[in-house]
Amino acid sequence: MRLHKGEVLFRQGESGPLFRVEQGLLKVVRIHEDGSQFIFNIITPGEVIPHHSLITPKEYHGTAIALTTCEVSIIPASEWYAELEQTADNYRRAASLLQSKLRMMQQRIDQLTAIEPRERLQRLEQWFRSYITDIPFTELLTQEEIGQFLGLRRETVNRLLRARAAKDDAKG
Repeated sequence: MRLHKGEVLFRQGESGPLFRVEQGLLKVVRIHEDGSQFIFNIITPGEVIPHHSLITPKEYHGTAIALTTCEVSIIPASEWYAELEQTADNYRRAASLLQSKLRMMQQRIDQLTAIEPRERLQRLEQWFRSYITDIPFTELLTQEEIGQFLGLRRETVNRLLRARAAKDDAKG
């Protein structure tokens, strides 16, 4: 299945299949009762989602939205869980997928624990570059989302981006 930027893969509270991201990036947001959104995850190629349903089914915890054009494979839940029960190797595969995501989340914690906001922003940008080199991450996420992802106010993100742009203009 192909998703274009901004298209929704699944919605918070719904139930359904699992998905393997073959190509592209997705963001996962929680939508609050007032309609506001909070970004809490970025899904990268190779991930099977939703993570919290790899061992047992549960409704979708957030809404997954394409950040870029994505290729996604649908994995029917009945097939996934039936295969999981067949051998210990399948459980090891699920554990490996969860371990990979845990390690990615540890990198995110490293981004959040950087003392200087400028360093947090640099680490996030480097992380995005490891997946997408031709599109600046500021074209994929709003300043509000970058702030949510880094534990910074949108105004701080705006100030950091403007200072960086001014510095780049002075060099060029």
